[in-house]
Amino acid sequence: MANFNLNKVILGGRLTATPELRQTPTGVMVTSFTIAVNRRFASRSEDGQNGQPQADFIRVTAWRQQAEFVCRYFQKGSSICVVGSIQTRTWNDQQGNKQYSTDVVADEINFVDAKGEGPTNGGSGYMPSAYSDMPYSTPAGQAPASQGGAAPQFETLEGDDELPF
Repeated sequence: MANFNLNKVILGGRLTATPELRQTPTGVMVTSFTIAVNRRFASRSEDGQNGQPQADFIRVTAWRQQAEFVCRYFQKGSSICVVGSIQTRTWNDQQGNKQYSTDVVADEINFVDAKGEGPTNGGSGYMPSAYSDMPYSTPAGQAPASQGGAAPQFETLEGDDELPF
């Protein structure tokens, strides 16, 4: 069998606290935050009935531009999608005990909430105006679509019943 190694994680959940940007002694930006990810199935209570949904709390570390992005646009309660890899570490604490940590190192971080669905102000506006009011351009010679929400009209082609493949 070929040597096959894959370490890829995709997480979707909510931030448990507002991330804080830090800097290493060499000037590299970094942040660590925790994502609460609900489990697919709720646990059963002692009487056999469905209990409360359970969540896993997963620690994520983001470096450089990803760290700045998270700290700038996300806060406690924000929905977030993280793509990254699992990294384990071991060290000895001050008492000489071996400590272990498993973190996700973020490669990609994405918004999940739609515009106006953030956790603040009753669900409005944690997304910055640079993302929420992005201008768009129309092809040359065409007028922009009306703001009334009407679907665009497409030209019907005659004799186009055959597929080209």
